[in-house]
Amino acid sequence: MFFDRPESGETAILVHLILGTEHEPEDPREFEELVLSAGGDPVALVAGQRNAPHPKYFVGKGKLDELAELVQQTCAELVIFNHNLSPSQERNLEAALKCRVLDRTGLILDIFAQRARTHEGKLQVELAQLQHMSTRLVRGWTHLERQKGGIGLRGPGETQLETDRRLLRNRIKSILGRLDKVRRQRDQGRRSRLRAEMPTISLVGYTNAGKSTLFNRLSNAEVFVANQLFATLDPTMRRLEVNGFGPVVLADTVGFISHLPHKLVEAFRATLEEAASASLLLHVVDAHSDERSTNIARVNEVLGEIDALELPTLMVYNKIDLLENPAPRLDFDEAGKPVAVWLSAQTGQGFDLLAQAIASLLSNDIVHDTYRLLPTMGRLRAMLYERKAVLAESPSDNGNMLVEICMPRPDFYRLLQSEQLTPDDLQWQPCQSPSLTRPH
Repeated sequence: MFFDRPESGETAILVHLILGTEHEPEDPREFEELVLSAGGDPVALVAGQRNAPHPKYFVGKGKLDELAELVQQTCAELVIFNHNLSPSQERNLEAALKCRVLDRTGLILDIFAQRARTHEGKLQVELAQLQHMSTRLVRGWTHLERQKGGIGLRGPGETQLETDRRLLRNRIKSILGRLDKVRRQRDQGRRSRLRAEMPTISLVGYTNAGKSTLFNRLSNAEVFVANQLFATLDPTMRRLEVNGFGPVVLADTVGFISHLPHKLVEAFRATLEEAASASLLLHVVDAHSDERSTNIARVNEVLGEIDALELPTLMVYNKIDLLENPAPRLDFDEAGKPVAVWLSAQTGQGFDLLAQAIASLLSNDIVHDTYRLLPTMGRLRAMLYERKAVLAESPSDNGNMLVEICMPRPDFYRLLQSEQLTPDDLQWQPCQSPSLTRPH
């Protein structure tokens, strides 16, 4: 009952207040983009300033009268607040304005409900919506009588309300169980990738930063792309070959937004865990946005909530084609490690620098050395060739073989363990010996 939507856009009046109690005010431009992404048709924006929200209507009496007059003049079907309202405030506003009232959390939940494509995504959205609506059920039964004392005065209202709440609790419990199964399946998939030594790269960033465009160009995929907030909701994964490194798994994730409702963070934890368990995060930033630094801070706030803030991260400044001097470049820290790449996912500028930075960051856990293999280690040499880990080799005078190896360190140690060897048994030699010859 929470997913019925009108076929056409709803005319909406937007309300944005600057509150003295807010440390970080919401952005009215982003608010309007959210409404448009939800399919709304904004006809007016009511702005104002208060020290604190009114306990009954959130807005003051004057603003309430102004809203009521605007609703009548524009025949608006909906009033949307760029703030989180309490259930009682929503009920009081609806009674005073004679139309539906929606807060910021309800608006974002509605967008997520429209974008969900997979079974898992729909479950996560439904869970968040049910948790949000569970405290707002009472307004659906205000037309029914309440139970009162005395013969003939016992109405069905409370009984129906209690029945709905019980059904909601049962449905929430059922969805939590199914999402727990999804989480276990994702954990199993991650363990399989770890056994195969397949690193995972996750794209994270503020919504509409260009993550899906970047994902499509990197992986030749056809993920839905649109210039709107939350165009991508369901995570998508593709295998990708990185020059100078090898195969990796690339994951596209849901975009973040300022003050992302906590219910959504909890509901989408199974999805967001893909980012939390990644080997490398590509933090995609809209380089052309005026709110660039603020959006970076907001994304880091959500990453902190899912314990992903300490993961290796490469900043990807996208949309440089919209800047005055669209020159791709790679930035390094004092230790010479790549920290940021400037590119355009739309035109492809700077993608060679991105591949270079990814290979460099992932290669921190790579063995790239030359070893002297004894004649008795023929099976180990064959397994190294099977994994395409041999870059060059050359026989020595005493029958030993000099082999230049490049492969993931855990995989290398696992091979040695299977042959009951240690790195010391292979007699390390300086890397890139000039006498080595490349295998054909």
